[in-house]
Amino acid sequence: MGMIRDEKSSPGDMIVLEGVVKRFGDIIASNGISMNVRRNEFFSILGPSGSGKTTLLRIIAGLEEPDEGRVIIDGKDVTGIPPYRRNIGMVFQNLALFPHMTVYDNIAYGLRLRNLSEEDIRSKVNESLRLMRMPPEIFADRKPSQLSGGQKQRVAIARALVTQPAVLLLDEPLGALDLKIRQHMMLELKRLQRTVGTTFVYVTHDQGEALVMSDRVAVMHEGKIEQIGSPREIYERPKTRFVASFVGEANFIEGVMRDNLLETEFGIISIRGNSLSGRKAVVSIRPERIMIGSSAMNSENKFKAKVADLIYRGDALVVVVRIKDMEIKVSVPANHPEVREIERDKDVWIGWNSGDEAGVFMMED
Repeated sequence: MGMIRDEKSSPGDMIVLEGVVKRFGDIIASNGISMNVRRNEFFSILGPSGSGKTTLLRIIAGLEEPDEGRVIIDGKDVTGIPPYRRNIGMVFQNLALFPHMTVYDNIAYGLRLRNLSEEDIRSKVNESLRLMRMPPEIFADRKPSQLSGGQKQRVAIARALVTQPAVLLLDEPLGALDLKIRQHMMLELKRLQRTVGTTFVYVTHDQGEALVMSDRVAVMHEGKIEQIGSPREIYERPKTRFVASFVGEANFIEGVMRDNLLETEFGIISIRGNSLSGRKAVVSIRPERIMIGSSAMNSENKFKAKVADLIYRGDALVVVVRIKDMEIKVSVPANHPEVREIERDKDVWIGWNSGDEAGVFMMED
């Protein structure tokens, strides 16, 4: 296939999707998706079950054929080209390690298909194991049944990377691991990607994984991409109500806009730089951006509330307060000077300033 050069792709892009559509009967799994994944980037596709994220990954891999649109990898149109000719590696949740083979042979499998010499294979496999922090003298001769969940994960990644693919595709690879191992593997994957420089495309429904590891995140919902941005942009400046609700916790307060003011059932809220006057709107604000007690007294938006519930999370206390019929969550650091004074059924002041909101979204009339 020839090299692609148009306004939608650039030498800095490793993957370009152009108007990708995929239907399964009446279900549209990919609804005209266009996006770019940059070279040497850790890019995550985040969304709930059924959002279309795995289908999109399979289209990139060549395991599914798009009904419409193009897939471009490393400047080449690979639409219609089978997976083994796309220079990609794949790691899936079930890992698919060969149980009868040793760790060494599992990793060497793809290299042997390429007819490399045994000397070259041994060098590459041992180097790959060291990169995974699994010394070959200890792990090379073990079978998958003799490995922990995290070690199996590393072997699967080593097997995918040892052939030096241009892109590594990972579909929920940490889903089967327990929390502590998963948290450790997140940091290991991030370290590994920076070390090898390969473009990673990572599919997950776990917002924590996406925020911790990614350079950029695409949030999917019902076959469409709602937003693409850095983890900070996605969290602090969501472009849609779905993104604000799916990524992190958020309070949603409905009302009617009057220039830069939102009229709600319990008072007026000052909003930064908005001009939806006369329109119904909803403002989202993260629990940690809301102040409580004496620190709230100088806020632009200040309200008296009653403590409805307390949720202890170790490093933070989530205070659920009620203003009239509305509940609002406030996240307070565990070392907050007034935390011991916060009690159920007690009146407190809460507040925030204009600009602290994560987003303002128009509502249907």
